[in-house]
Amino acid sequence: MAWTYILECADGSFYVGSTVDLERRLTEHSSGEGGAAYTRPRRRRPVRLAWSVEVARVEDAFALEKQIQRWGRAKRLALIEGRLGELPALARGRDRSPRR
Repeated sequence: MAWTYILECADGSFYVGSTVDLERRLTEHSSGEGGAAYTRPRRRRPVRLAWSVEVARVEDAFALEKQIQRWGRAKRLALIEGRLGELPALARGRDRSPRR
């Protein structure tokens, strides 16, 4: 089993990642350790887990991570907030207006 996740950083930005050990990875992000240079600076910490999904294969978690990394902020927020029906309309190049 593996995880794809979105962190909300202290500066309001999002970090998207994948891992086989979500608890360990969150601890690494929170302490500024591990391989993620993005969450290392103090201005981005603390981080909080905003969304996660468990998938059967590491390859699937990594593929989903890469897909979400290509999304804009509005689409990521829709995913986090569970507004899944809005995801197609929020694809880049379509409706760019914020939805709340």
